Amino acid sequence: MLIDTSQKQQNYIEDCEICCNPIQIELTIENQEITSFQANSIEQ
Repeated sequence: MLIDTSQKQQNYIEDCEICCNPIQIELTIENQEITSFQANSIEQ
């Protein structure tokens, strides 16, 4: 997974590279470093 560190707050959905199920990604960036990262399956 590639992460763009130019945006401070990110919240998006990406398909898992292995099983193709959707994953909600939430992360926070400060000074070009990830300070918070959360990934949750949203499979129904």
